[in-house]
Amino acid sequence: MDPQQSQQQAMHILAVMLPMMALFGIVFMVILIVPLWQIAKKAGLSGPISLLTLIPGVGLLVALYVIAFMEWRVAPVVVAAYPPTYPPPTVYPPTQP
Repeated sequence: MDPQQSQQQAMHILAVMLPMMALFGIVFMVILIVPLWQIAKKAGLSGPISLLTLIPGVGLLVALYVIAFMEWRVAPVVVAAYPPTYPPPTVYPPTQP
């Protein structure tokens, strides 16, 4: 095989692989953005925070840290729904008279 043919073959392979890689990248980003959008909405944030994943390298990490370490605005746990705690015994083990 002469060098010109191998170069043409490499160009054909590249011409097929680049669009496929772009398509897989778009699908992967959609797979990340949609669930993060729903998580952000349920956490009380604006959904577009999930678009931070479009920033290469650090976008996903920043979005996850924002969601992980914020105070979630969800309904507070009602304390009265739990049974009261019982006081511990005054002396343990009990002393005998």
